[in-house]
Amino acid sequence: MSNIYIYEPATNGKVVLETTMGDIEIELWSKEAPKACRNFIALIMEGYYDGQIFHRIVQDFIVQTGDPTGTGNGGESFYGEPFEDEPHQRLKFSRRGLVGMANNQVRNSNTSQFFITLNQTPELQGKHVSLKGEGGDTILTRPPSRLSETDASERPLYPPKIKSIKILDNPFDDIVVRITAAERRKQEARRRESAREREEMAGRKKVKK
Repeated sequence: MSNIYIYEPATNGKVVLETTMGDIEIELWSKEAPKACRNFIALIMEGYYDGQIFHRIVQDFIVQTGDPTGTGNGGESFYGEPFEDEPHQRLKFSRRGLVGMANNQVRNSNTSQFFITLNQTPELQGKHVSLKGEGGDTILTRPPSRLSETDASERPLYPPKIKSIKILDNPFDDIVVRITAAERRKQEARRRESAREREEMAGRKKVKK
């Protein structure tokens, strides 16, 4: 009986998503999809994904994240505008645990959102940019029963969250970030504090009335 080998191109670049339900290791096809991978690495360097939830879960299909609003309708690219698809005949969504850019179902509309497959998804082939895949015993290789609890809009009732993303191998040493991760955290803290103050002010006005 002969062995059958499935060829995949060599990867270049690696990151680890630290989530509330396990770490996810992602290797990058930065040579085959350079614009998507550069965008992904740059946003990670800026701390863009820190604290974001997995806002969409479709059983035996995909989990999706990358939207700071948590609604599935937000997100922006590092380039300041949506960027084009990078189809490659050797990069296929042929198994569980592959990562791709999510778009708004229109060609060349990639921004920040991405998904991870939970099964073979040939229907996504040619419609989404493939980044590579993940490994390890994680939330995605053995999803717990709680992960299957979603509403009618495929939003999880108990959404997992990205705590942070570590870059283990950066294939783009020329990236100049717009804002550091520390500066972004400070901005988020100031926004939360301002929102809290507005709520308190509104509460005091109601009491006076």
